[in-house]
Amino acid sequence: MSWKILTRFFWVTVGVAITALGLDMFLVPNKIAAGGTSGVATILHYLLHTPVGMTMLALDVPLYAMGIYRLGWAFGLRSLYGSVALAVLVDVFSLFVPVPTQDPLLASLFGGVLVGLGLGLVFLFRGTTGGTDLAAAILRTYTDINIGQLLFLLDGVVVVAAGVVFQSWELSLYALISIFVATRVIDTVQEGISYTKAFFIISDHTEIIADKILHDLDRGATALKGRGLYTGNEREVILSVVNRSEVSRLKDIVYQVDPRAFIIVADMREVLGEGFKGYGHEK
Repeated sequence: MSWKILTRFFWVTVGVAITALGLDMFLVPNKIAAGGTSGVATILHYLLHTPVGMTMLALDVPLYAMGIYRLGWAFGLRSLYGSVALAVLVDVFSLFVPVPTQDPLLASLFGGVLVGLGLGLVFLFRGTTGGTDLAAAILRTYTDINIGQLLFLLDGVVVVAAGVVFQSWELSLYALISIFVATRVIDTVQEGISYTKAFFIISDHTEIIADKILHDLDRGATALKGRGLYTGNEREVILSVVNRSEVSRLKDIVYQVDPRAFIIVADMREVLGEGFKGYGHEK
């Protein structure tokens, strides 16, 4: 087994462990069924006193079988490790991890952060944990609805069921908060925190501005062809990507040359290439 594969398994395991901590420390003890098979397992835990982890795994078994049938062996089995590891760790951690809070709002927020961080790592290193992700992919083979909408629908059913079973619509609302937070954290882990900004600069003095970006700021710049639809005039638009610490310096450079310049500043999730992240980041 190559070092790359071992590294991937290591980080998937770390992600699964963080996810399990989020469930055991915050969500399950506070009856927050934040969608997915973990939400169903939480409901069954309080109804039938079944262990959450093994219930999650039992719910995943028919999904594996259907996934192999509908999507092939590779897709059905690649989530096996993550699902088994998550089920085992959820039940093991539940024996000794503390429950820091019984405040449902704090539990939904911090539980969402931990679950999102854990699942983000799992997805980042090309792992899965089965559950509703696998269910949505299977349902996608029967319908034209996209996977995102199917996931929202499946998680919504679980959240509503939790409200009925626990006789508390407040818990359902807290579950929605947890889902929202987890989703945002997953996106942040996979896409990265925005540390770079893209500048689109429209000016009558693009050559001077570009020269100062190249030599004073030591950053690259690209000239894009543009045409004003109102005036019909053609002009160059400068595109330059800088670090957050260089934003003010670039603004000063532009306005010193042309106080009437038009600037658009956009957040960049990830920038690859010279001066930024290298290409050897593939997981």
